[in-house]
Amino acid sequence: MLTSLFESLGYLVHSPVMLAMMVFQIWMLVHALRNREWVWAFFIFIGFGIAALWYYFSAYQGATTASGFELPGAAGRQRIKELKAQIHHLDNAYHHFQLGDVYFRKGNFAEAEKCYRAALERDAKDVDARAHLGQCLLRLKRPAEARPFLEGVMLEKPDHDYGHTMMALAETLSALGETDNALLYWQHITKSHFYPRAKVQLAEIYAAKKQPDLARAELKEVLNDDPHTPAYQRRRDRVWVSRAKALMRNLPK
Repeated sequence: MLTSLFESLGYLVHSPVMLAMMVFQIWMLVHALRNREWVWAFFIFIGFGIAALWYYFSAYQGATTASGFELPGAAGRQRIKELKAQIHHLDNAYHHFQLGDVYFRKGNFAEAEKCYRAALERDAKDVDARAHLGQCLLRLKRPAEARPFLEGVMLEKPDHDYGHTMMALAETLSALGETDNALLYWQHITKSHFYPRAKVQLAEIYAAKKQPDLARAELKEVLNDDPHTPAYQRRRDRVWVSRAKALMRNLPK
């Protein structure tokens, strides 16, 4: 048995393509497990290559977008090229801001931060650039830096970006350990918006505070609504629905 195992490992070492496929499969398996995509994880585990590739295009990219912030802007290379050309000729705050949104949506938060800061150098009062920079800093795991940007926007426009900026502030407060303040924001958001992202995180705080009935009520709304939402929205909210299912199973009866 050990001989067979060593022979298999030796084959992988001498076959870069097979080694790359195995690394990719492990990457997708770990991602599926971390996001509680149990069915996907099963097929990735028993399959080889195809299931992992299918997961990457149909679930991984959607989950990456869903777990992040919804920002406008196409994410293609052509759009980046167009914006850089416009910046070269005009160098205004708007085009820097738009380029930041493109990088943000692609998950390149370091480049997005540079663009948002460049936009603010040209227009320090731009509320959208300040809000998106705050969200970007949060994704870069720098919540203390994100907070003043997000709070400043909230003072001016409480419902900025249809509540997405407020959700980012609530997540920032949670990251800073201010759970009670975050709770107030989540409660406010869920009164005026039906966002699984908000309702699930509110339920998680209720669960942590030993209030399972309140948590269960929020989770039921998310799970009952999910089958009736459009396909694009289900892809976007998949990560939150998965978290809702996992939390629901772990709540005390």
